Amino acid sequence: MAKTICIANQKGGVGKTTTSVNLSSALATIGKKVLVIDLDPQGNASSGLGLKRNDTQEVNIYHVLIGEKKINEATYKAKKENLEVVPATPDLVGAEIELVDTQQREFRLKQIIATITNKYDYIILDCPPSLGLLTVNALSAADSFLVPLQCEYYALEGLSQLLNTAGIIKKNLNPNLHIEGIVLTMFDTRNNLSHQVVSEIKNHFGEKVFSAIIPRNVRLSEAPSHGLSIIDYDAKSIGAIKYLELAKELDQRVNRISEQPSKKQQSKLSKSLNKSETTGEVNV
Repeated sequence: MAKTICIANQKGGVGKTTTSVNLSSALATIGKKVLVIDLDPQGNASSGLGLKRNDTQEVNIYHVLIGEKKINEATYKAKKENLEVVPATPDLVGAEIELVDTQQREFRLKQIIATITNKYDYIILDCPPSLGLLTVNALSAADSFLVPLQCEYYALEGLSQLLNTAGIIKKNLNPNLHIEGIVLTMFDTRNNLSHQVVSEIKNHFGEKVFSAIIPRNVRLSEAPSHGLSIIDYDAKSIGAIKYLELAKELDQRVNRISEQPSKKQQSKLSKSLNKSETTGEVNV
């Protein structure tokens, strides 16, 4: 059964889609069967994995969410082995409006994913930079959520709101939801401030922060224009190396938790999300 992970942060420009694309590709590289569901109307995860908008205009995640198509009909093979994509187009903006009067609209994506979960090892949900109905659907359908956090002082801005939303969803819609971890992105090794921010974030969030830190890297910026992940664009680049490290770390973490679930950890996290729901405090 697939592990469904929502990549979420309502703050734009933090490396959310970059992480969705490259983490998925890295997981596929280490032999995992991966499905990426693009829930961002901008469709950047789709194009970043080599899908052209003209080729997916007729059948995509929008048509699946409104019930016109089955998810299997909207699933496309990426250029990489073990990796498939359910793409998005700007039409997806209309889905939030069309789902307003739908019964159990918050569970629409969960119901869809339930039909294919046995086909994959990981299902990665790339969310839009907002906390609207699409993100709520993703958090309701996910086993956990992963937060890309930019290595700047403004990075924590909005994290409280995300944890608050996750707490509400955990309480009312998805009691098993938990935070998978925080990925530090856009790290500048030449900048002393970046080092200070990393230190503070690790001190605050502890083991929830992944050891693999994603640096600022020119090759990472170039890869999407070629419709390739960094793994396929330049496997020797520091960006590719770090995303492979992140994929291995995530896979080890997921397998460790599934084999030996820690009741103490789950209890602590549950209290944290419940607290964030009532107070909005950033506490994981």
